[in-house]
Amino acid sequence: MKTFLTITLALFISLYSFSQLETRGQVSGTVTSKLMPIEGATIQLFRLVDQKILRMVVSNKEGAFVVPQVDFGTYSILVTAVGYKNFSIDKMDLSSSTPRITKSIILEAITKSLKDVTVSVKRPLIEQKPGKTLINVEASATNAGLNALELLEKSPGVSVDKDGNISLQGKSGVMVLIDGKPTYLSGADLASFLRNVQSNNLDQIEIMTNPPARYDAAGNSGIINIKTKKITIKGMNGSLSTTYTQGIYARFNSSLNLNYRKDKLNVFGSYGHNYSEGFNNLVITRNFYKADKKTIAGTSDQVTRPHFTRESHNVKAGFDYNLSKRDIIGFVVNGSISNGAENPTGRINVRDASGKITYSLNTINDNHSRFVNVSSNANFKHTFDSSGRELTADLDYARYERNDNTLMHTETYNGYGTRSGMDLALKGLIPSDINIYSIKTDYVHPLSKTFKFESGLKSSLVNTDNQVDYSRYDGTSWKVDDRSNQFIYKEAIHAGYVTTSKSWKRLNVTAGLRLEHTNSNGMQVRNDSSFTRRYTNLFPNLGIGMDLNEKHQLNFSYSRRVDRPNYGDLNPFVYFLDSLTYGQGNPYLQPQFTNKAELSHTFRRIVTTTLNYSRTNNVITQLLKQDTEKKITYQTTDNVNSMEQIGVAVMMNSPVTKWWNTNVYLNLYKNHYEGKYQADPIDIQFSTFVANVTNSFTLPKGWAVEVSGFYRSRAAEGLLVAGPMWAVNSGISKQAFKKKGSFRLGVRDIFFTQRFNGYARYSDVDVRIASSRDSRQASLSFTYRFGKNNISPARKKAGGAGEEQNRVNSGGSN
Repeated sequence: MKTFLTITLALFISLYSFSQLETRGQVSGTVTSKLMPIEGATIQLFRLVDQKILRMVVSNKEGAFVVPQVDFGTYSILVTAVGYKNFSIDKMDLSSSTPRITKSIILEAITKSLKDVTVSVKRPLIEQKPGKTLINVEASATNAGLNALELLEKSPGVSVDKDGNISLQGKSGVMVLIDGKPTYLSGADLASFLRNVQSNNLDQIEIMTNPPARYDAAGNSGIINIKTKKITIKGMNGSLSTTYTQGIYARFNSSLNLNYRKDKLNVFGSYGHNYSEGFNNLVITRNFYKADKKTIAGTSDQVTRPHFTRESHNVKAGFDYNLSKRDIIGFVVNGSISNGAENPTGRINVRDASGKITYSLNTINDNHSRFVNVSSNANFKHTFDSSGRELTADLDYARYERNDNTLMHTETYNGYGTRSGMDLALKGLIPSDINIYSIKTDYVHPLSKTFKFESGLKSSLVNTDNQVDYSRYDGTSWKVDDRSNQFIYKEAIHAGYVTTSKSWKRLNVTAGLRLEHTNSNGMQVRNDSSFTRRYTNLFPNLGIGMDLNEKHQLNFSYSRRVDRPNYGDLNPFVYFLDSLTYGQGNPYLQPQFTNKAELSHTFRRIVTTTLNYSRTNNVITQLLKQDTEKKITYQTTDNVNSMEQIGVAVMMNSPVTKWWNTNVYLNLYKNHYEGKYQADPIDIQFSTFVANVTNSFTLPKGWAVEVSGFYRSRAAEGLLVAGPMWAVNSGISKQAFKKKGSFRLGVRDIFFTQRFNGYARYSDVDVRIASSRDSRQASLSFTYRFGKNNISPARKKAGGAGEEQNRVNSGGSN
């Protein structure tokens, strides 16, 4: 540890020392059109000898730009802006005699009829901004045909495990938002939801490792905000997309987006349809020990092959209306219907200590699920003056209905392979209803040009009613099984926050404090047991940014965050994979709390190095428990004592030439879990290396190529140790129909290496798991944009439902 900190400190000191070297030269100027400044123009500086791009800056509100500390030499400049013709300067000489060059650049507007012009802006795949990382979905050809979960798998710093659980920088507990609104989902159900969200409906993925106090305190590792497309153009506009994907099985998805803007009114809507089919080969081996937990008493080996189909329909509609120049109201509603079926078949061999089979079980499941979701948001915004003082308010309501039914049939064989005993037949009906209400208001008050105050209040109410009805066939009729249950859970969270930010010439400081009071109670109706919990917590947040000079910037942040148990994890229900393997909830789960600090350094605004440390107490994690005598293993969620993480990450996003851009993300971290299981100590720690590399090539005549891949070494995912994993992806795209259309062909996991293997070993638990799914796929996608193309910015609106949406279990597990 001391060596690690010494090396890191030396790195920062050396970089700072390097920053003190004498600067060479500077290129500056203004970008205007008809004496009007142009904000947001892109100025690219190229080295003339090899046309390698050195710097890229953007003009400010006055049209001014500065490219500082440029080595003496000969350069060219390219200036681009939406709606204007490109402008270039072919040759400029910086030398000791001419160390500073100032240019007044006047751009010529495109005068061609707008109906014949499609305005398009090429955005980089990854943008690094203070406190966040942005992934522009359409900038990658290999994103065509993917769903949101698959996009997250290839995003820098994000990992997705075999069950679809999401972690950020090696830590679980990620809060996932859609357009700034929580999804109300978690775990396998969040994974199921994200698999139904297609890339052709998405605009950006925003990753925040240390969000400010105005966000809910949930998400101990950070927040991922998935932004859907919302057209920002006047008149009638839209886009149509369709994708065909082929792996072992085929997938289809299509979407239609429409937008109409005129005067004070903006109306928008979208529809998407998705059909998918797939499989998962799952192999589980277990060792069972005697009382000494060292001598093997027996083993079991299990092979399960789930095959599934899913079909979903998603609808979104809404409007914004300007009541006046200072007041705007909006309303949006989202709805989805998803139907799924899964028919896993499996065989378990139970063996004695010598490896001889004592008995075997063959299990066939027939599972069907239906998931219906409707969420709505009404919002209001009042702007007091031109300084940015404003008041916003949000009302949210969401309802989730889930209906699952399952039929499991198990045959028993003795050690000689002969049928023995009576077959087991179990059927279950598992309905769930969840209603969530939220009200939120935020106030922003700039006290000066460099000092701003923010505050807000929020209240949310959650009501869940979950039921499971099992029946067992006794050879003549169906009888009610004693594992049937009903669980009712209610939760109210009331929160308030204040944030202040102050900026100086080279220093920016943001400090915030959030207070949250939680009142919850749960009741198991059929065995008449209940619990009540009340707790109040403070969550401070601090961010400090310093510009040492034009080459070097430092940022420090600290925050305290919380993760409350997911609603589904609190349900004490039993969900069967087979007769000896099942999952079960835990109504006694407690919230976990995390303290996190980050220090980052940015060099030339291209390379960012981040050192992070966090400690989580009362860690919520999935773990395996077992009954050695009955050879039964089940998965549940429990609180482990603590988890500590230290890590360093390097992010580089840089154009190599005019036509080649590369993004590199490297992360080295160590997770250390400590706690107890059945009075036995748990001590699991691993250092993990993650690499994510994307190369994008822009070719002539509208062609583009991408080659990307990732690697992750062995890692501790909770109490499960996952083996190494890697994959390579490639894609190509072509613009067509005067840039209104585009074709994309992509291949994921070319070498079919994205397979999971891992193990859990603590106390008397000794399990190894291996799984593979339909990960090698080829996708062909077509997108066509239609309508007018005169740019007019639309309001970006996020709802205020809070972190509750991240905690619902309401979908399938595939």
